[in-house]
Amino acid sequence: MAIIKNNNSVSHSKDGNTTGKVITCKAAVAWGPAQPLVVEEILVDPPQKMEVRIKILFTSICQTDLGVWLGKNEAQNVYPRIFGHEASGIVESVGEGVEDMKAGDHVVPIFNGECGDCVFCKSKTSNLCKKFRVDPLKNVMVNDGKTRFWTKQGEPIYHFLNTSTFSEYTVVDSANVVKIDPNAPLKTMTLLSCGVSTGLGAAWNTANVQEGSTVAVFGLGAVGLAVVEGARSRGASRIVGIDINSDKLSRGISMGVTDIINPLELHKPVHEEISEILEGGVDFSFECAGNLNVLREAFLSTHEGWGLTVLLGIHSAPKTLPIHPMELFCGRRIIGSVFGDFKGKTQLPQFAKQCMHGAVKLDEFITHELPFSEINQAFQLLIDGKSLRCILHL
Repeated sequence: MAIIKNNNSVSHSKDGNTTGKVITCKAAVAWGPAQPLVVEEILVDPPQKMEVRIKILFTSICQTDLGVWLGKNEAQNVYPRIFGHEASGIVESVGEGVEDMKAGDHVVPIFNGECGDCVFCKSKTSNLCKKFRVDPLKNVMVNDGKTRFWTKQGEPIYHFLNTSTFSEYTVVDSANVVKIDPNAPLKTMTLLSCGVSTGLGAAWNTANVQEGSTVAVFGLGAVGLAVVEGARSRGASRIVGIDINSDKLSRGISMGVTDIINPLELHKPVHEEISEILEGGVDFSFECAGNLNVLREAFLSTHEGWGLTVLLGIHSAPKTLPIHPMELFCGRRIIGSVFGDFKGKTQLPQFAKQCMHGAVKLDEFITHELPFSEINQAFQLLIDGKSLRCILHL
C-alpha cells in the first residue's frame, strides 16, 4: 500500500466556523492488532463530494470491532486505523451534492449503506448496495480512494466499516448516514447503527417471526438479545436462550427469554434438548455466536419441514458450513442476514420513531457508560463478557 502524505494546511476561522476546513480533534487510533488504542490528536479533512462530516457525540463497541482489533483476519490488518461503527451525532458540514442532510441534523452512521440508485438498492428483496455495502477490507473513501484522517505529522490513518466512529469527528459517505428525528435521544439511537438493528431486524424482517412462533437464540450478547426483543415484541410463544455465560442467561430471562440452556450443563447435544422440550424443534433459530459448531446445533434445533436458521454471527475462520447438502432436503433452511435486512436510509428513520414510542426497550442494552478517554476499559468489559453495550461519551 502506497503511503501518501497530507500536505493540506490546517486552518480554523476565528469565529469557530469549521466548514471547509481541516479539524484537529481527538480519536482512538489503533496502531496494531491487540495493541491498546491511543487517544491522540488527529487531523480530519473536510467532506468531499457526496460526503458528510459528523461530530460524534456517542459511540459504542461491538464484537466486530473487537474481532478486527484482535487481528483474527490478517487481511483486515491495516494500520494505523480508526475503528468504531456504532454511533450517533450531529452533522458538522456536508460536501458537494448532498441534499438530504445539512449542518445541525441529528444522524446515525451505518456500515451498510444505501445509495438509492443501484440495482441492489432498487430491489425490494435486498438491503445491500453495490458501492456502499458493508466491506471490512475497505479502508479509504469511495470518492477518491483516499483517507480523510491524518496524523499531525501528515501520515494517513485508515477508515473502518464505512464509518470510523472512534473519533470526535469522522467523514462518511452520505449513503452511510441516516438522518433521524431531532427529538430522538441520541444516546440510545447509537444502538441502531448496528447491534439492535441487526438482531431485531433479523427477527422482524429476515425471519418474519409471527405471534405464537417458537424461537431459539444461540448466543445472548447484544445481537442475540436484540433478536429476543424482536421475537418478544412479535408475540413469540417460546424463546429459548442458549449461552455458556450464566450472567447472560439471567439477563436473557429479564428481557423475554422463556427457557434457558447452558450447553456446559447438558449431557447431550443442544438440538436434542430443544427437540424434546419443543416437540420436534423451533420454528426459527438464530446463530449469534460466530461458531461453526454452534451453527450446526442451531440448524438442527429447528423443526423439520419448515424450520429456518438465520446466521448473524461473524465467522472469520476460512471454514465452510458444517451441513451436508442432503440435510437441506428435510425442509430446514438457512440464510444470512446483514443489518437485519433493514434498508438503512429508507427504513431506519421509521424504526427510530418506533423506538421513541416504546416499541423496543433500548435502555436495557446499555450496561455501562464511560468517557471516551476510557475506551480501552470498554474493550476489556466486552472481552470479559461483562457488557452488552458500553456507551462512550465524546
